[in-house]
Amino acid sequence: MLAPVRIVLVGPPGSGKGTQGRIVAPRLGVPYLSTGEVLRAQISAGTDLGRRIADAVEGGDLVPDDLMLAVVAEALRAPERDGTVAGYVLDGFPRTCAQAEAIDRADSPVPPPDAVVQLAIPDDETHRRLARRAAVDGRVDDADPSVIDRRLRVYAEETQPLLDHYRRQGKLVTVDGDRPLDEVTAALLAALATGDEDA
Repeated sequence: MLAPVRIVLVGPPGSGKGTQGRIVAPRLGVPYLSTGEVLRAQISAGTDLGRRIADAVEGGDLVPDDLMLAVVAEALRAPERDGTVAGYVLDGFPRTCAQAEAIDRADSPVPPPDAVVQLAIPDDETHRRLARRAAVDGRVDDADPSVIDRRLRVYAEETQPLLDHYRRQGKLVTVDGDRPLDEVTAALLAALATGDEDA
């Protein structure tokens, strides 16, 4: 079976979505898009959109659905892609059932995913990874343990219904992300190829 060409990566902060996305997207021949990186770039550039989303991102909240859909559609229609959206590996979108339902609609500017991969790691590992990322990359949003706890609460509250949504559609696979990088990559690609729900 050919691997799907539209993949969504889901997981708590620090679960390895960005790392795995950058590895598997070239192997699948599709672009990788981190919505977190796009949002941070908008904030850094001081755009109107950046100002509108800054408070939510810095406080650990989710960006409103309509803004997220607009951001993702614009990023995927980049000029170097001839203005069209075909395949992708998305990291950070959709994050809620409302966002998933929005891209399920026929008129959505972003086509729905073929598969959704959940990278599962324990909360204590999330704290360790984010503390390391804050020290190495200077990520302010990863430095405050209370913000991390809030992000984990938001993730659990908002993302579980999303996972249930894609499980009902038969699109969800779960990969154990708490193991060496190359093992996670191999399990992820194998899960996409076989469609097994747990890898």
